[in-house]
Order: sequence, then structure tokens, then C-alpha cells
Amino acid sequence: MRQLTLDLATAPAPRFDNFIAGANLEACAQLAVLSVPLARGALYLWGQAGSGRSHLLAAAVHAAQSCGRPAHYCAARDLAPDYALPQDCLLAVDDIDQAGPQAQIALFRAYNDAPERAAALVFSGPAPPLQLVLREDLRTRVGQALVYELQPLSDADKFTALLEYAQQRAIPVTPEHMQYLLTHGRRDIPWLIRVLDRLDAASLEKKRPVTIALLREIMQAREPD
Repeated sequence: MRQLTLDLATAPAPRFDNFIAGANLEACAQLAVLSVPLARGALYLWGQAGSGRSHLLAAAVHAAQSCGRPAHYCAARDLAPDYALPQDCLLAVDDIDQAGPQAQIALFRAYNDAPERAAALVFSGPAPPLQLVLREDLRTRVGQALVYELQPLSDADKFTALLEYAQQRAIPVTPEHMQYLLTHGRRDIPWLIRVLDRLDAASLEKKRPVTIALLREIMQAREPD
């Protein structure tokens, strides 16, 4: 039997439907609302590394573009000083705490321009607005947005959410498979989801049933050099 060689480092494109929300359903719903053409407003997501901030911002941009709304995702440190907010745009700015002085000016200008341009702004960062090290006028604007702290998933939430994810995609796993995955796998959700997707693909390719043995092979698969 040849060894499985699967790229577990390649994540699926960020989408709302491949984000396991857990206690973050309201934040996801508000992001979806802002993705609709002509929706206005501002939203700030914060949470620890790995909480899904970047995923959700990218998912919002994809959702907007899918329904014909101009949308732009960028890291705050990469925002051009002369950035001009387009009409009816969803602007998603990741890691706002990393914005340099000129990028902060551009963000402040975008915030002020957003209402008359029927635009929506979504920001992310590692801390609540009051703890952000930004120029005061911008920090105040961020604090006036809808603010959501992304909550980490508990082990019970992960178990339930991963099982639901598998069921939605008709991946024939059992609670025993899920328990093995959570007990012996990494803790981050994106990796766990990739394992499930690779498990499904390997089962179909090799015409093998989904078993603990096949799951173990996937989890131990050598990643390409």
C-alpha cells in the first residue's frame, strides 16, 4: 500500500460555509449583512491568534463579490496612503493594529467617506478598541463600530461543529472518528477541517470505507517538501 501524500498545509479558500462559528454566529450574521450591496456600517472583530478573524474578513469579501458588490481585503500595513474608498464598497482591513501613520490617515478618511459612498467597513485586531495603539481619532471611530470578540471553540463545540461539518458534506464519519481526531490531532480548526476534507477525498479515490485506520493515515500523511 503506497503512502498517502497529502498537502495539509493548503487551506480551503475562506468562506462563511467553511467557518465553524460556535458562539460566533451573531458576528458571522452581521458580517453577512454588511456583504450585501449598499449595506452601510462598520464592524470590528477582535480575538486571539487563530480565532478566525482573517478567515471571516476574507469570507465577507468573497460573499460581497459573489453578489456583485465591489470588495477589497488587505492587511492594514499594506493599505496605500492615498487609498480612495470606491462607491458601494466593502472594505475589509485585517490587523488594524499594524497600520502605520499614513495607513491610519487613509483608514480615518475611509471611515468618514463611507456613509456618503454607501460603503461598509470591517476591521480586525487582537484587542478591544480601547487597547489599540492607534491615533485617537481612528481608535475612537473603531470603538463606535459594532464590536465582536471572537470566542474560541470548546472541545464540546469542536466535536459538535466538526460532526455537523462532515454531515453537511456527506462525509461518512461517526462520533468515534471525531473523538479520535480531536484526541490525536492538532487543536486548530482549519487543520481539523482539512483532515476531514482529505479523509473524504482519500476514501473516494481509494474506494476505501472511512475507518480509524484511514483517518490515522491522513493525520500522519507526509506533507510535500
